[in-house]
Amino acid sequence: MDLSRRGVVNYALLPISGFFYVLSKIRKAFYRLGIFRVNQFDIPIVVVGNITVGGSGKTPVVIKLVEYLQQQGKKVGVVSRGYGGSHESGSLLVDSNSNPTVSGDEPLLIATQTGVAVMVNKNRSEAVTDLLKQQALDVIISDDGLQHYGMGRSIEVVVVDGNRRFGNNFYLPAGPLRESQAKLKQVDFVINNGSTFPGEISAKLMPVSFVHLLSGKERPLDYFKGQYCHGAAGIGDPDRFFNTLDGLGVKVERHAFMDHYQYQANDLKFEDNHPIIMTAKDWVKCKKFANEQMFYLKVDLEISENFLNKLLAKL
Repeated sequence: MDLSRRGVVNYALLPISGFFYVLSKIRKAFYRLGIFRVNQFDIPIVVVGNITVGGSGKTPVVIKLVEYLQQQGKKVGVVSRGYGGSHESGSLLVDSNSNPTVSGDEPLLIATQTGVAVMVNKNRSEAVTDLLKQQALDVIISDDGLQHYGMGRSIEVVVVDGNRRFGNNFYLPAGPLRESQAKLKQVDFVINNGSTFPGEISAKLMPVSFVHLLSGKERPLDYFKGQYCHGAAGIGDPDRFFNTLDGLGVKVERHAFMDHYQYQANDLKFEDNHPIIMTAKDWVKCKKFANEQMFYLKVDLEISENFLNKLLAKL
């Protein structure tokens, strides 16, 4: 179902969306009134989330914040739900050697790219508590968890997809909204991933290089210009990745998979011998069966230094 349009099915689901809206309001009120407990912590918790379902670019923001805070001498940890992974009960400490089918792809990507400790748990408060038992940290960043009100937080950062925005503006399941757009006025920072909008901090994922999966060697951005390549993307918005490859002059055959898709070797076996280019999120799931044809596109989040400094000042 297309959550960006208002079709017959979307309208048919509106009564359920109304029920979801009322329940979410009641739940928030119970936390605000102290009926439900909010767990507070001795160090700052920074939540990076969104108000919609689907990929908005939270994980690149988390990675950028981790790297920036590390440069400022902070000891940083990350907590995550571990979407797409099979881990169900208790906390799981993730490092670069973890199995993505268990941990989920995003926690593994964060751990691999930044080297920080990442704790996966459905219950974000438990994840924070268990991480602090094992690590002496100055700050913890929560990858998603904006609606996990039981976890106290010092700073809230909302990431908005600059192209898709809020879809058809309906609540789940008729639309993509988890909560009201009024939330944007209550958080500390709103990051617009991929575009500009008044009052929002513009950010853009910039391609850096192509990285060979087997050797780790980086190739320049014009390396595949004019070449036929397979593009593989199991992310929330695969077209954004494919369009980036188009912009780099790659003649790409698009292979879109579900977000958090757990690849098997046969998924990327093609009759020809063309290079296969994937996202970094796909890389951590495919490196176990990597071959000479496989590369991933290394990216960096371009965002203002002023935002980073303001966030640091709030800690």
